[in-house]
Amino acid sequence: MNEGNTKNFGAYLDQTLRVVRLDMIKRFKAAEVDITPEQWIILHSLYKENGQSQTDLANGSFKNAPTVSRIIDLLCKKSFTERQRFDNDRRRYKIFLTDIGKAAVEKALPVVLNSRELGWNGLTDDDYETFLRIMNTIFDNFSKTEND
Repeated sequence: MNEGNTKNFGAYLDQTLRVVRLDMIKRFKAAEVDITPEQWIILHSLYKENGQSQTDLANGSFKNAPTVSRIIDLLCKKSFTERQRFDNDRRRYKIFLTDIGKAAVEKALPVVLNSRELGWNGLTDDDYETFLRIMNTIFDNFSKTEND
């Protein structure tokens, strides 16, 4: 395969992810919200649906289980979340947002929305649909090779 025929989209994805992540970190710090973008994903997921299993949180965040477990450990130390065992399975936990965690999400949400607005400035709803189609296609292409 000739390198000239390939598209180096990975570098663009990485570059974009890096600036988005840095923007979020700066905004959280300025708003005095003690979370990272990775923690935000878990907190926001619990805000929308409290009491999820760690497996559900991992699947919804596209992160592996050990990473999600470490994030939850940190969130529990900050008193943003708490673990409760499943009634019928003593090995598994449901994760719940605490009142402190809920307040953190509500304080962080405007920050996240402002960051998203900045990122999408000058683009249309059609651009967003095209972006989603492209990202999903790339994801599906690599997911197929993982499962083969």
